[in-house]
Amino acid sequence: MTTASIKPVSFQRLAGDFAGFSQDLGGSFARYGFAVISDHDLPQPRIEAAIAATKAFFALPEAMKRVYVVGVGGQRGYTPFGIETAKDAQHFDLKEFWHMGRDLPPGHRFAAYMPSNVWPAEVPEFHAEIAWLFNTLDGLGRQVLEAIAVYLKLDRDFFDATVDQGNSILRLLHYPPVPKDGPNIRAGAHEDINVITLLLGAEEAGLEVLDRDGQWLAINPPAGSVVCNIGDMLQRLTNHVLPSTTHRVVNPAPERRGFARYSTPFFLHFNPDYEIRTLPGCVDAEHPDRGLPPITADEFLKQRLREIKLL
Repeated sequence: MTTASIKPVSFQRLAGDFAGFSQDLGGSFARYGFAVISDHDLPQPRIEAAIAATKAFFALPEAMKRVYVVGVGGQRGYTPFGIETAKDAQHFDLKEFWHMGRDLPPGHRFAAYMPSNVWPAEVPEFHAEIAWLFNTLDGLGRQVLEAIAVYLKLDRDFFDATVDQGNSILRLLHYPPVPKDGPNIRAGAHEDINVITLLLGAEEAGLEVLDRDGQWLAINPPAGSVVCNIGDMLQRLTNHVLPSTTHRVVNPAPERRGFARYSTPFFLHFNPDYEIRTLPGCVDAEHPDRGLPPITADEFLKQRLREIKLL
């Protein structure tokens, strides 16, 4: 285990030094596939309320939670422990989770791609707190994409029309205590499917990123930070100029085995019909064209969901 760390980029620079913020953020993504955004302005009491609602749901009896197993591919509602398996992994992840997606009005053109959300009646505050978190992280993600666009020498608003109705997902994760050693870990080594992922700091350690030299970097961001990483969709769009880096959540040290871990990653997606086609400005001597055919975001998503056994 290396002790190297990813230098945080202060979110407060977005307003006063957008060019510098974009350069430093993009540089972190280009180097690691990850960035730590410090000093965010999200209200901590609301974040804590959303985490409290998350914990209240996962504390419900198993049979009660399973009422909310709905739809196809775990797109909405509850996915039980022992289902999701990292691509090419032999053992399932030690986690259960809840998915919320975008609320669409009746008759919306993307209704076939985005099922309606479900809400657990047993936790009355759940709907309001989790919907607030989804919308807040969606807004923050769009600001991050503005910085990425400038880093890539695109118009600042380049991504606006590509994600304004994106098939994004807020995942509420519960990793139960790990009583003993075994072949399963909390989250096997994987890359994210989507455009970018935003992750508020978890109470328990465990997130690790695979560096270029094959070493695992432990990600322990300071309080008030958001960890952000590039997903496979953006990696493909940028011809790997911005890499989607392998990461995992390892099991706790023996003295922390009795503690659960909770986290709330927000997976920001393109609009379902957006065509992922290599950006011409991302092809150069260092990044020769990989010759990948265009693919819609929805086709790409379904392909990957099959690989991790959710479809």
